[in-house]
Amino acid sequence: MSTSQGLPPERPEPAGRHFEPDLRPMTRINLRPIASPMPVGFFAVAIASVIVGSLQLGFFGDDAHRAVALTILPAFVLQFLVSVLAFGARDVLAATLMACFSGTWLASSLVLAVDPPGGTKVLGVLNLVFACFALLMASVAQRKRAMWFVLCVAVPRFAVAALFNLTGVEWLSSLSGAFGLLLAAVAMYAAFALMLEDMRGEQVLPIGRSGPAHTAVEGDLAVQLRNLERQAGVRRTL
Repeated sequence: MSTSQGLPPERPEPAGRHFEPDLRPMTRINLRPIASPMPVGFFAVAIASVIVGSLQLGFFGDDAHRAVALTILPAFVLQFLVSVLAFGARDVLAATLMACFSGTWLASSLVLAVDPPGGTKVLGVLNLVFACFALLMASVAQRKRAMWFVLCVAVPRFAVAALFNLTGVEWLSSLSGAFGLLLAAVAMYAAFALMLEDMRGEQVLPIGRSGPAHTAVEGDLAVQLRNLERQAGVRRTL
């Protein structure tokens, strides 16, 4: 049955959700002048981890706490900036991780610099909570292998640091420092690999992406537009 204007009848929408079969004809791409901020974020993790790990391993003197605090403070600024840029790039995992890392570095820097009463145990609780957070993040970040490897090392590093802060057992400090240097090595590799990939337009060092993280780099436009109508900023509510 046609309408009075002679138009073809409207097809009833199927039950449930309605998806556009192909969004490419109606899609316009606006490029934003933003590069990937993740190399900066991982480099900041690496540098701060080396400084704190060196302190825990006894490479610095007992009076170096304030110097270490001032040295790791820039990591807070850099990773906070990375978090803001990652939110703008719609990467919620990277943005959340970098924001929480930046807050942890800020708190650690302030406690080391001011040395308030009970600060060590409070810092231990903070490290323990961050270790739990990193474990939760690792459980959903397997397909973003660079981030996943960093998180897999960050979990034991912050967990051991928490135990040292809460118990004061000296050998835990050395173990935490060793994990800190390992975290720095993994973060440095991830940062360098991502930077090379961005500069050359192809993967140079293996990162191990899979699933959506792989198709985001290797997939065509149709893959990128899949489920676009349900993305943040397009759907009605978050």
